[in-house]
Amino acid sequence: MEYMACGLSARAWWNNHRMQRIISVSAWTLAFLTVLLKSLGLSETVFEVTGKDKSMSDDDDNTDGADPGRFTFDSSPVFIPVTALAMLNIVAVTVGACRVAFGTAEGVPCAPGIGEFMCCGWLVLCFFPFVRGIVWGKGSYGIPWSVKLKASLLVAMFVTFCKRN
Repeated sequence: MEYMACGLSARAWWNNHRMQRIISVSAWTLAFLTVLLKSLGLSETVFEVTGKDKSMSDDDDNTDGADPGRFTFDSSPVFIPVTALAMLNIVAVTVGACRVAFGTAEGVPCAPGIGEFMCCGWLVLCFFPFVRGIVWGKGSYGIPWSVKLKASLLVAMFVTFCKRN
């Protein structure tokens, strides 16, 4: 309602909502870990100057086939937490759907709650640029294999830890 009152569209609200989720998972997580490691004296702050994405510059006519509306990825660690969370929610939706479709698995009730599906599905939609980068992305629009591997290791550790408890 606030966006509509300001003359903005529902799409602007959706994009802002998604970016809030992505920033809170990626940049804030790494900022917290950096401050924690620095406070413990285990790390020094490193500042890297990164180049501007050529497809986002305004001074060219964008004739190189770049899509300014798509995310571009590199092997930066900032993409690991969001990629891991996107993978985890994809796995959760898939496993939940299989349990509903095929009945019980190892004595676990077959009816995961609708709230679980809605929350996981909502996060998959919010992180859809990362899902697209994981599955269909090519070149700078795809998530590099090093990030996919690190994220999948985090997901595997999380799932293993959750199974023990």
